[in-house]
Amino acid sequence: MVGAHPRRFYLAVVYIGPSVAITDKVYLKNHRQLSAQLETNIPKGAFKGATLDILFQGGGLEKLDDATRERVLDFAEDFLDCDCEANPHCGHPERRFMRYLLELREEGLGPDAIVDVMGDDYLLYAYPGDVLSFLDDSVRTLEAIEELADVEGNTDAAREAGERKRRLS
Repeated sequence: MVGAHPRRFYLAVVYIGPSVAITDKVYLKNHRQLSAQLETNIPKGAFKGATLDILFQGGGLEKLDDATRERVLDFAEDFLDCDCEANPHCGHPERRFMRYLLELREEGLGPDAIVDVMGDDYLLYAYPGDVLSFLDDSVRTLEAIEELADVEGNTDAAREAGERKRRLS
C-alpha cells in the first residue's frame, strides 16, 4: 500500500498484571475483630467498596487497638493515597496492591510466604493458590507481550517483558 504507515507496537512498561482480579480474593484478617472494634459491619473483602470507604475516610480508626490501627493506616498510606477525585474507587488501590504482590515475588517469595508477608504488613489474607494463579497469569501475560513485541520488531519492549518475566519466574 502506497502511503501506508507500518503498524507500530508500543509497550508501556508499567506492568499492572492481568485482568484477573486477585484483589477480589484478598480478605481482612481478623475480620470479626475489626468489625467489633469499629462497631460497624464491614465486608470481609479488603478491596470491597464499603471497606475502602471506611479505611479511606478513617472514621472510627481511633477505636482500633494500636497494632491494628498502625497496620490499617499503613494499608491506607500505601494503597489508598492518590489524588484522584474517585479515590478510593479509581482502581489505583487495586493496581498498587498487584504491584506489591509482584514485587514480593521478584524478591524471591513464593505464594505461601507472600500470604504471610501481606498478613504481617497489612492484616490481609489470601489463599496461596489464588496468589499462585495470579503470579502464573502474570508470567503468561508477560510471555504474550514479549512474543507480540518480537513479532512487531520492538526489541526494547520484548527485552523488558522478558526481563520482568524472568524476575517473576
